Amino acid sequence: MELKTDYYNPAIETMDRGELDALVDERIRYTVRYAAENSLFYKKWFREHNISPSDIRSHEDLLELPIISGRTIRENQPPETSDFGFRAVDWKDVFTVHETSGTSGTPKSFFLTWEDWERYAEKYARSFVSQGFGPGDRVIVCASYGMNVGANTMTLAARNIGMTIIPIGKCNFPPRVMDSYRPTSVVGSVFKLIHLAKRMKAQGMDPAESSIKRLVVGGESFPEESRNYVAELWGCDVFNTYGSTEGSMCGECSYIKGLHVPEDLVHMDVYDPDMQDFVKDGECGRIVFTTLLPVGAKCGNVLLNYDTDDTTVVLDRRKCDCGRTHMRIMNPQREAETFWVFETPFNRVDIEKGVFQRENMEYLTGEYEAFLYGGEDEGEVTLRVSLECEDMENCDRELVESNFLASFFRLRKSLEDAYIQGSLNIIFNYVGPGQLEFYHIKGRPKRVIDRR
Repeated sequence: MELKTDYYNPAIETMDRGELDALVDERIRYTVRYAAENSLFYKKWFREHNISPSDIRSHEDLLELPIISGRTIRENQPPETSDFGFRAVDWKDVFTVHETSGTSGTPKSFFLTWEDWERYAEKYARSFVSQGFGPGDRVIVCASYGMNVGANTMTLAARNIGMTIIPIGKCNFPPRVMDSYRPTSVVGSVFKLIHLAKRMKAQGMDPAESSIKRLVVGGESFPEESRNYVAELWGCDVFNTYGSTEGSMCGECSYIKGLHVPEDLVHMDVYDPDMQDFVKDGECGRIVFTTLLPVGAKCGNVLLNYDTDDTTVVLDRRKCDCGRTHMRIMNPQREAETFWVFETPFNRVDIEKGVFQRENMEYLTGEYEAFLYGGEDEGEVTLRVSLECEDMENCDRELVESNFLASFFRLRKSLEDAYIQGSLNIIFNYVGPGQLEFYHIKGRPKRVIDRR
């Protein structure tokens, strides 16, 4: 792989740490003042907490503010209230309206000005350029062009870079598109990229011999094992991005040593809700996000100390080998996809890691779903893992199960003990292509379901 060190905004991306911290503090002061003056919610919030916005002057002061959540947003918008408390501009300045998926209740509403879109696009543009994209690249976007901001943000970023976007939206397009337009990249989930590779092979096309130079995975966390498998299928590098409607866009550079956080536009801290305190770099916790505005800028929604419900670890604040000085974080995981068994947590990503052990992929498609049954009060918990096989009759089940268990228990000695003692049962269920339960349910598949 040829490592590149091009920058979209070199003055900001390579800024000295001291200068960057000073810029962040300046933007914290402006953003807090902007929120207090323009948001119905924050006008009331500062008053109720007896906080003077002018007292918030640095990162350290920001940490002292209360934390808000998605529930806070829902409680300050219709139908709970008559207006949208987090909207921070007049309606005449709102360019687009967006909602989250609403999987955990009423969708959260967000209002973007054109300035917001420009800042969102810059975040993605920085990631694209750091991954080696540039003028002449042709990118298929397999993400929804709707209330979700991701696809549109990438499209705007491409305009700024000089890339061509092929806005298909879904990854079930006919493989002829690969021959016709000779795309240099595809943006999609791990599973979309695997499906596309297999459909191409079925039509006599080798993904590794195609025009694709690099792939970008976005929208969900994943283990290195699934990344490596996708890279092997396509014969190219696979980069990770992380983002949300709230604006927390981050991305890996070509050195793949964590996701760079655009610290001048996105302020991230890591919080442990059990300790009710922020944690040190290197320790795991929930991402707490704050919008950062350049002095004089407008913003449709301002968020201060917003708990994203996603977990991560700050890996490093030192200069990356790519030359960027902005901090790097571990691939975030969704807290909602973390499950506790006998006081031990595991995430969907840990199940996926076990599935995608390299030897397993000689027999599996990569598609899976898992279910938890029983209860600890009953003294027994069952984890049923359903695995889709390429060929049911020739699947080496003993090998697959051994690899899965070794991976799953590697950092979970207490669960391994429970498994040995019989209080944790792990049952493997093998099915043929298209026979998993989620194929019969509309919408995005839920990979791990707690039925306890």
